[in-house]
Amino acid sequence: MGKIIGIMSLKGGVGKTSVVASLGSAIAELGKKVLLVDANFSAPNLGIHFNLIDPVVTLHDVLRRKANLNDAIYAVGELDILPSSIFSDDVIGPLRLKEQIRSLKKRYDIILIDSSPSIGDEGLATLFASDEIFFVINPDHASLSNTIKTINRAHERGTVINGLILNKVHDKDFELTLEQIESTTNVPIMAVLPFDIKVLEAQSKFIPSVQYKPNSPGSREYKKLAATLIGEPERVKSFDWRALFRMAPRKEEVNREILYERLFKD
Repeated sequence: MGKIIGIMSLKGGVGKTSVVASLGSAIAELGKKVLLVDANFSAPNLGIHFNLIDPVVTLHDVLRRKANLNDAIYAVGELDILPSSIFSDDVIGPLRLKEQIRSLKKRYDIILIDSSPSIGDEGLATLFASDEIFFVINPDHASLSNTIKTINRAHERGTVINGLILNKVHDKDFELTLEQIESTTNVPIMAVLPFDIKVLEAQSKFIPSVQYKPNSPGSREYKKLAATLIGEPERVKSFDWRALFRMAPRKEEVNREILYERLFKD
């Protein structure tokens, strides 16, 4: 039986959809059956990341009960995508997504939901449908304040929050530190993804960045998180200069090890 992981953010522009595309691709590369679901019903763009621009049948059609679920799933490379319609303005009830996709857990190891940046019904749809949640956040105050709102709502629903994915990090003094973010949200950071112009270049070519530049720092981080989520040892090895100088491991590395132990060693 697979699991459904919601990828959420209440603030647009943090790179949530790019995270879903690359993390899903990284998990699929490890041999797992992966489905990506576009639950950003009012402004979907997950399909665009894979050059799936105007699919004939979409999740909107399924939720309107005008199409079969299987007809709305498209194979793209090593994974499958359940896209939404760019041109639909349907209002989607928060429980309908869960009703439709829960049966897919028998077919897929991992289902990643690309949520709407909303705390309304669209965002609730992801909260209701997901077994666990990760939040994508940028290291700035606006992103942090909006994330806190969504975290509180997730706690109210009893949804498991497994961590934060820190994206578009410039490593500048004006950015919030990992310690500041974790102490404010009380949620551990599971991956730190540096800002990389190659991510935008990959999007222009309709290729997830983890495939476009597989050896970049961001791609290596995706692959490490992917391994943690499926319970496998990290396959990505690089020179560990921190160990050479007897420095403590990075916070995100420790957090991933703790998550791995909790998920797969209990």
